[in-house]
Amino acid sequence: MKKKIFWFLFAFLSIAIGLYPLKYFLMNGRVGILNSKPEWLLSNMIWSAAFYIHIILGGLSLLIGWVQFSSKLRNGNLKLHRQIGKVYVVSALLSSSSGFYIAFFAGGGFWASLGFGCLGVIWFCTNLMGYLAIRNKQIVRHQILMIYSYAACFAAVTLRIWLPVLILITGNFNTAYITVAWLSWIPNLFVAWLITYRRNFQLKK
Repeated sequence: MKKKIFWFLFAFLSIAIGLYPLKYFLMNGRVGILNSKPEWLLSNMIWSAAFYIHIILGGLSLLIGWVQFSSKLRNGNLKLHRQIGKVYVVSALLSSSSGFYIAFFAGGGFWASLGFGCLGVIWFCTNLMGYLAIRNKQIVRHQILMIYSYAACFAAVTLRIWLPVLILITGNFNTAYITVAWLSWIPNLFVAWLITYRRNFQLKK
């Protein structure tokens, strides 16, 4: 029962935040984080392209990535698992690299930029290494790295959970935003470590 509840929440949050970028196309005027950006940045074509690549492909990564952890899918339709995996890898590589670029312009200054920049690097590297591992038929290594990759991807969800809480606690948006630049992904990687540690322990028993 607990496992079913976990999967429901996991799927619901992944899909809900995965669809979040739609608001930037369905609503008129400045939406979401664009409200806090200066006009000179919004008029920068390179930044705008990187921003939309990041949110669109990041949303797609969230939407499809969670199903890859279903053992029923892997065992029942390995071809579909591989096809979804290819889309996830390409989407995640482009979203993480564009996210790294826009991190330089993050509100909150140096520490926020550093936090989001580190996230971009970690997501890119774990994703690429996970892909190379399966290409070399290193199945266990691939599975472990993709757990870390999706943990980094899931930062889009945890950011939106933590940010309002931190604003209530600190009473200051900038302080909350700098904190969430780190808190959105570090606990996720710790959870990924716990999952992979438990998995390795069980394999060795």
